Amino acid sequence: MEMKTAFAGTLESGDIMIQIVPTDKEGLDIRLDSSVAYQFGEQIEKVIRETLLEQGITQALVTATDKGALDCTIRARVTAAAVRATGKDVWKD
Repeated sequence: MEMKTAFAGTLESGDIMIQIVPTDKEGLDIRLDSSVAYQFGEQIEKVIRETLLEQGITQALVTATDKGALDCTIRARVTAAAVRATGKDVWKD
């Protein structure tokens, strides 16, 4: 899959900044920076991974800077970054 570097989100409270970078390395390398990583890090990474796989992205470096985002916000930001990275518009039929 052809990809380019893409961002979505902000560093505002209650949001998450997602950066997707193409890589030659196999798999998804998710790097999470969050003040609540101890409590919710596994869940945040799970939502990021599931959302990327749903979009067909299986190989990328993903940097996530979380500011207390809920799962629905995480999914929205990852989806937006994936659309920008791949050019594949998931909202059009």
